[in-house]
Amino acid sequence: MLSPTDVREPASPRTLVLLFTLMAMLVGIDLVTDLRERTTLAHVLLELLVVGIGFVAAGAIALRLRRSARHAQELREQAARLAENLRVSQQEAARWRSDAADLIAGLSAAIDTQLARWELTPAEQDIALLLLKGLRHKEIAEIRSVSETTVRQQARSLYRKAGLSGRNDLAAFFLEDLLGPREQATAVARAASK
Repeated sequence: MLSPTDVREPASPRTLVLLFTLMAMLVGIDLVTDLRERTTLAHVLLELLVVGIGFVAAGAIALRLRRSARHAQELREQAARLAENLRVSQQEAARWRSDAADLIAGLSAAIDTQLARWELTPAEQDIALLLLKGLRHKEIAEIRSVSETTVRQQARSLYRKAGLSGRNDLAAFFLEDLLGPREQATAVARAASK
C-alpha cells in the first residue's frame, strides 16, 4: 500500500516538453550513427518514428501549455474586472447607506412599532425581519438554529396575527407606501438633493 509520501507529483508540462525533445534528439543522434553503420531499413524507420513521436508530443504539450497560459491570463483579467465591479458596488452601497441612514433608522423604528402592534412574540418578530430581508425559511432556520418546520409555523402565526396572507403581503405592507409612483419618487429625489 502506498503512503502519502510515496505518491509523487506528475511532471510539469515544461518538463515533459524538455524530456520529449531530448528523447527525440538522442534517438536522432542514434539514427545518424546507425545510418553510418549501414543498419537495416526497418531499424531506421522505427527510430524515425520514435523521433517523430517525440517531436510531435513535445509540440502538442507546448501548444497546450501556451493555450493554458492564455486562458489563465484571461481568467486573471476577468477576476480583476469582477473585483473592480465589486469594489464599485460596495462603494455605491456604502454611499446609499450613508445617504439614507436617517430614513433607514426611521423605517426600522416604524417596522418595530408595527410588529409590536401585531403583538408578535420576539421569535415571530425575528422571523418577520428576516423574511423582510428576503431570506428563505431554510436560511432563517440555520441562522436561528431551529428546524425549518419551526420557522414555517412561526411565519404562519405572524401572518395570522397580522392579518396577512403570506410573505408577499408582509413585504407589501411595509414597502407599498414607500414606493410611490415613479413621478412622485422622482420629485422626492429632486427635493432631497436640493
